[in-house]
Amino acid sequence: MKILGLDICPNVLVGDAMRRGISGGQKKRLTTGEMIVGPNRALFMDEITNGLDSSTAFQVIACLQQHAHMTDATILISLLQAAPETFDLFDDVILMSEGKVVYHGPRDHALNFFEDCGFKCPERKGVADFLQEVSCRIN
Repeated sequence: MKILGLDICPNVLVGDAMRRGISGGQKKRLTTGEMIVGPNRALFMDEITNGLDSSTAFQVIACLQQHAHMTDATILISLLQAAPETFDLFDDVILMSEGKVVYHGPRDHALNFFEDCGFKCPERKGVADFLQEVSCRIN
């Protein structure tokens, strides 16, 4: 509960249409916690940080990274426009454009790959933003 930032509401009901409960961000973190409990060796998550502020999104992804490293699990997460600090938590990335994979490999090698293809990241541009833009331009 602490890792997911839910230690502040351990006795609060989730809630429903009739009863106020935990917040929307807390519900997302609770769902993430439910998914990582158990013997799962692979998790597939689609845009799990939508609607979360960047700090909460970072906490959720950091928790999942810690879980993956501790349990040797595989976690595939799709994100749109990840904040730089969140992007830096990923070991590998898959960049897609129009349903095709344009890069799959270590996060640290992505810039070199695109430089070899003739795309250089501008000095003041964040890596995550650059990779999103360049993968949209390749076609």
